[in-house]
Amino acid sequence: MSHSLRYEVNCSIIFTELPLLQRPAAAAAAGFDGVEFWWPFPEAVPSDADVDAFVSAVQDAGVQLLGLNFFAGDMPAGDRGLVSWPQRSAEFRDNIDVTVGIGERLGCRAFNALYGNRVDGVAPEAQDELGTENLVLAAQAAKRIGGTILVEPVSGADLYPLLTAADALAVIDRTGESNVGLLADLYHLAVNGDDVDAVIAQHAGRVAHVQIADAPGRNEPGTGDLPLDRQLAALEEAGYGGWVGLEYKPATTSADSFDWLPRERRTAVTGTH
Repeated sequence: MSHSLRYEVNCSIIFTELPLLQRPAAAAAAGFDGVEFWWPFPEAVPSDADVDAFVSAVQDAGVQLLGLNFFAGDMPAGDRGLVSWPQRSAEFRDNIDVTVGIGERLGCRAFNALYGNRVDGVAPEAQDELGTENLVLAAQAAKRIGGTILVEPVSGADLYPLLTAADALAVIDRTGESNVGLLADLYHLAVNGDDVDAVIAQHAGRVAHVQIADAPGRNEPGTGDLPLDRQLAALEEAGYGGWVGLEYKPATTSADSFDWLPRERRTAVTGTH
């Protein structure tokens, strides 16, 4: 990896052998100074004590929180977000201020709003209308702290309607909000059959965050056949200067899964947080 993009660790998929609150310190011990998380609590509105414990774990590890997902339901059971899910829209709305509040305390400015699966008995158009409303509410809340809402195409979820960058950009455009951007997970896009090189060439300016894993397998770079190095270099060349989240399942151990990235490339050598 010859370019100068900065890498950070998604501690909801890496270091899962450790209790959640120990993972930021493990990322720091591996040489990283940035982390991101999926929603780290089992409910939309956790107790103040649970929020404080999470905030302290990140602060005590000396790492920067660079991305946080809104509450997305029961991910292991197949839920993929509440944004467009009528029966659970109220939970999403209750979750907005908690999520942005954690971001404010930890200096995190990127919030991933998983859109939600299609549900029976509701017209897709009605789900999209609700999804737009909820993304606008989230965007307005995040705007107060200079934050950005991320919309992400996802693979492996049959009922999730955003498969390509174009799908996500259509949703983003409907919000009319300037602080809603594309989360380009190069793994999900590739697995869904999107033309990742074309996405980078045409839409790099709309990419607000990047995540990577190799395919097949969703393991670390070098375990599959995706041209991640070339694509990241193309993103950087096109002006992307943000972070790259390592959102892969370690093929062996978490520590060994970083061997592809020299230790001096794990810290924020360029720019500032």
